[in-house]
Amino acid sequence: MPSFDTVCEPNLPEVKNAVENTAKEIATRFDFKGTAAAVELKDKEITMIGDAEFQLVQVEDILRAKLTKRSVDVRFLDKGDVQKIGGDKVKQVIKIKSGIETEQAKKITRLLKDSKMKVQAAIQGDAVRVTGAKRDDLQAAMALIKKDLPEMPLSFDNFRD
Repeated sequence: MPSFDTVCEPNLPEVKNAVENTAKEIATRFDFKGTAAAVELKDKEITMIGDAEFQLVQVEDILRAKLTKRSVDVRFLDKGDVQKIGGDKVKQVIKIKSGIETEQAKKITRLLKDSKMKVQAAIQGDAVRVTGAKRDDLQAAMALIKKDLPEMPLSFDNFRD
């Protein structure tokens, strides 16, 4: 039976490259000379450090531009609160979303059931597997998911006939 998996996975090597390019640009830009501005990636968290909040906004703008240039969807970024660290420095942690949360997975399955399409959706860990009798039904399900859930950076893997 034809099937595909709906997943929410960023391209982590491209995210790493974008963070490294952002760090290089921060090191070479004149307006960041002599400041604590920095950006680093650990596991699935990007940490931005700066002298003030406005500087964090500038670093984030550079990061978003680099991610967009590398065709990484910025909807994967989940910004945390700005925290004060030693002295007058501030930091902000941005988590990289990975996997579909249970609530969103239920939303996808409910959407497909309510559409009266001839497909079945099953939650499997942090992905949603959609199966159907015809390839056309699956392609229509993909279009429906993309149209009705634009706030989620979803991709479709393992399309099998």
